[in-house]
Amino acid sequence: MRLRNLLARHWFAYAMVLPVVAVLALLVVLPLLQGLFFGFTDINDTNIANPVLDREASYEFVGLANYLNVLSGDPAYGSFWATLVRTVIWTGACVFCHYAIGLALAVLLNRQLRFRGLYRVLLILPWAVPVFISAFAWRYLFNAEYGLINWALEAVGLPAQVWLGQSDLALVSVIIVNVWLGVPFMMVALLGGLQSIPADLHEAAEIDGASPWQRFVHVTLPGLRSVSSSVVLLGVIWTFNMFPVIYLITENNPHTRILVTYAFERFFSGATRDYAIASTYGVLILSVLLVFATIYRRVMSRQGEVL
Repeated sequence: MRLRNLLARHWFAYAMVLPVVAVLALLVVLPLLQGLFFGFTDINDTNIANPVLDREASYEFVGLANYLNVLSGDPAYGSFWATLVRTVIWTGACVFCHYAIGLALAVLLNRQLRFRGLYRVLLILPWAVPVFISAFAWRYLFNAEYGLINWALEAVGLPAQVWLGQSDLALVSVIIVNVWLGVPFMMVALLGGLQSIPADLHEAAEIDGASPWQRFVHVTLPGLRSVSSSVVLLGVIWTFNMFPVIYLITENNPHTRILVTYAFERFFSGATRDYAIASTYGVLILSVLLVFATIYRRVMSRQGEVL
């Protein structure tokens, strides 16, 4: 009876939500359940069903074997822990730079500046340009033979570098590109947060004799806490799963390999496409992010923030 009353009272809202729920179930929930199931099998492109070849599925259930093999850190399964550390370094460096640079630009644009509107448009451009165009442009800039970055280094007397080679410089290069792409979003979000802080608070602090740095620490940062907590969480999730920048610029370079790119490699490349290990990585990536989001929300809740 209660369910019937709810449906009778809110039938229009449920009717509007139903198409979205159906699409999410088809595009998100169903593949997620399928990937979860594949992680407990030995499925690959040699034992999966193939109607074209008139081949029936012959993969078998292997239980937790895939997870044990991956978590053992065996290089044959992608050196999970080393790749996880590289993923954390990649994510931490990018999100820190996103927030720091975005906050600095937001504070600057929140002031009365000449041509402020033009500056805002120019700073948002990296966010507006499609990722693959930006990736190919930066790949050209980092080219060891004719890239503009090496040309600039040689022009000031510094040695040229192999930015995208088999070294840790490749990881530094993709971090630079991702920071360039991600700062505009962080800047816009934080700029909105700055404009929501009442001007009376800054005026009161200034009357009390607070220096600009004290007003920033004790007024601006606390006023941005709710916005900051949200954009940092989103930034971590997006960057942790940032596939296009790394793959389009460095492809299968082991020095830039993170969890999501290795899952792609196992699923789409190699002599045998290993769908089981790729699915196992997908489930582990989801698990890591869920654990992080849960801990992060609890920490924010203790500080009085609601996400």
